[in-house]
Amino acid sequence: MPLQPMITAARHMVSAGHYLAAEAGHAILMAGGNAIDAGVAAGIALGVVHADQVQFSGVAPMVIYLAERDEVVTIAGLGGWPKATKPEEFRQHGIPLGLKRTVVPAAPDAWILALERYGTMRFADVAHAAIRYARDGFTMHPVMAFYIAKNEATYKRWPSNAAIFLPNGRPPREGELFVQTDLARSLQFMVDEERKHKDRAQGLKAARDAFYKGDLAHEIAKFHRENDGWLTLEDLADFRSTIEPPVRATYRDTEVLTCGPWCQGPILLQFLKTLQDDDLKARGHNSPAYVHLVTEAMKLGFADRERYYGDPRFVDVPMDTLLSDDYARARRKLIRDAEAWPEMPPAGDATKYTHPAYRGETSALPGDTSYVCAVDAHGNVMSATPSDVSWESPIIPGLGFAPSSRGSQAFANPEHASSVQPGKRPRLTPNPALARRGTQWFMPFGAPGGDRQPQAMLQVFLNHVVFGMSIQEAIEAPRFITRSFPDSFEPHPYLPGQLDVERGVGAATGDALRAKGHTIEWLPDLSIATAGVCAIVADHDAGILYGGADPRRAARAMGW
Repeated sequence: MPLQPMITAARHMVSAGHYLAAEAGHAILMAGGNAIDAGVAAGIALGVVHADQVQFSGVAPMVIYLAERDEVVTIAGLGGWPKATKPEEFRQHGIPLGLKRTVVPAAPDAWILALERYGTMRFADVAHAAIRYARDGFTMHPVMAFYIAKNEATYKRWPSNAAIFLPNGRPPREGELFVQTDLARSLQFMVDEERKHKDRAQGLKAARDAFYKGDLAHEIAKFHRENDGWLTLEDLADFRSTIEPPVRATYRDTEVLTCGPWCQGPILLQFLKTLQDDDLKARGHNSPAYVHLVTEAMKLGFADRERYYGDPRFVDVPMDTLLSDDYARARRKLIRDAEAWPEMPPAGDATKYTHPAYRGETSALPGDTSYVCAVDAHGNVMSATPSDVSWESPIIPGLGFAPSSRGSQAFANPEHASSVQPGKRPRLTPNPALARRGTQWFMPFGAPGGDRQPQAMLQVFLNHVVFGMSIQEAIEAPRFITRSFPDSFEPHPYLPGQLDVERGVGAATGDALRAKGHTIEWLPDLSIATAGVCAIVADHDAGILYGGADPRRAARAMGW
């Protein structure tokens, strides 16, 4: 039996990385909003109730299904390096903590763009819960308490961070009230600017301008100017999120869609393509043969990520080749049943194939992470992975947030696909996904956890689709995580051959994997170190929505 009950509903559902965020999204659905409105409300709320790992001023990639059009779109929700960036400063010592990690904050623009194009509500409606949580406070939950305590020394580097996240001079304890007055004031300022306009579109524009051109922008730019930062008022004013087509691949009868290779999203598709011809069920769930095969497939995908993935506006990413059947089958031949790769395998040679390079075709429009997904009564779907930690860069005094420090996921090496360049987006770990079968079955899913995200998402997907587990059982099943590749976060640690395994996989399986050459590191059952997946399964033929949420985090699902 799962530790958390699987939530079912007939009309709508939301699942999020924190129960108060799920409540915020559900309230919007109950008030008549659609899945996009609900996803935005929950996403903004995560920037309050999970402010250790999600900054309102961070990143917010999204995958959205529009039922009326039967169309899937993505919103990048990721900014590039400021125009004044000097990559040569990083060549010798890497990308340091602090302001120099800042890229243009994208989440506020992305949330408002989603509302403008696909939602029905105003910014004031969807920000209401977040403002209340920030102004009046919420009780500290164990996941956030753990991460703040773990990073206490880094928070102390900046008085503005310590003032918020180390109240009374120490990390907050579980159950203590946690208040973010400055963040509430910043969000309220955007609402107040919106309320000057009766027209919804003009109001959304005013809320956006409050952040990117108005008082908030001026304070951000002033702080960078006075503290040797690179972000300017021009960078903020010129920024626009992009709406892009998804990247997609089919695993048997299920299509899976992700954001483009400016994030790691397509690696999940590469995992699935590599495994498409194997009878996984016959190997047995979490058997030595199964864990070994899936782990080696993930290693191959990470090798290609390291070689090819980057901002498609700056580098050619051979996405069609990487997701082709012939390429996947050639890569599959590198997996040896009796022997693990002792380190990261070589990347594939995409030049042997003739598929065109993926360029994204974007259209410009006016640490860790969390996740939210929503499905409404009309069949619309939202899948979003907002992120950015609060301990890698200074909080702007008086504003209550730190502009995106996602530069931590770029590489100082100028020849790397995700090298630092002015205007270029770092390769992002957050990667929301959506699986579908026609118009009658949908599964939005995603997770926090950096490089662990697509690994956990793959295992949950296979648990449900191949092994027939309920979505809650699929989420709670024991996991394994390879570390045999350079980590996405500066300084990009690399642990060749290491496989982290939750104890629920079993000692006998661990011994068998060790005999194949894997270096086994045991983790507790339901470890926070194996990501925290949320998902919804919408079975429209049956008229039932199933909500799953990971007990490894503070996640919950709510529906009606």
